[in-house]
Amino acid sequence: MIICIDIGNTNIKYGVFEKDKLIATFRVASKRTSTADEYGVIVRDLLASAKLSKKDITGVIMSSVIPQLNYTMEHMCEQYLGKKPLVVAPGLKTGINLKVDSPKEVGADRIVNSVAAYRKYGGEKPVICIDFGTATTINVITEKGELIGGVIAPGIKSSLDSLVNGTAKLPNIELELPGKVICKDTITNMQAGLLYGFAGLVDYLVRKTKRELGNKDAVVVATGGLGEIIAQEAKCIDYSDRGLTLEGLRLLYELNQ
Repeated sequence: MIICIDIGNTNIKYGVFEKDKLIATFRVASKRTSTADEYGVIVRDLLASAKLSKKDITGVIMSSVIPQLNYTMEHMCEQYLGKKPLVVAPGLKTGINLKVDSPKEVGADRIVNSVAAYRKYGGEKPVICIDFGTATTINVITEKGELIGGVIAPGIKSSLDSLVNGTAKLPNIELELPGKVICKDTITNMQAGLLYGFAGLVDYLVRKTKRELGNKDAVVVATGGLGEIIAQEAKCIDYSDRGLTLEGLRLLYELNQ
């Protein structure tokens, strides 16, 4: 079994794979001040809750968008999982080509998502992969396996936090579709503005991306915590794949053995 670790700005996601089957997932908050021991105890307890232990893990791979946590998490893997992690970084074999101005600037999460999207949904057509995370990122991968660029926009949850923290009376809300745009109370007004607004943003950006690609048949894949909600409304999304990032890490681990 291998454990895949996706260190995001808001959460750290763990996925345990037995061959190509995802058998357990966990999610904890990303805390830059936590120690290797604190993360290690959490991982040990999470594995135990799934009736797994350190001896079941044969390999570890991790990607991170928080450089301050890299050493902490690498140390945790060695101490609590008994494995030195394979880290998604320049020099790692990915199976895709980064055809952008500064390849070293491309975030590890975007590389991982692009690998998974291309391997699972691409090949015959270009793939447009949208990750609804702390930021909303769009990656464009050609049918030749070339990551040629994309878009970075604010995240839905980040936008909600900005709205709540920047106003005196607007409350924190659950992010769910209210069913209509003309809403009659503050909460549903906010839900409509955020979720239908982001659905419209995505539809427009994908439409413009396909026009620039010269290929209206490009496959569009959504992932991330809120991808399933936006996929209900954004007409451009062909597939919603919540586990895409963890799947990408598994594919990268296998590719580099």
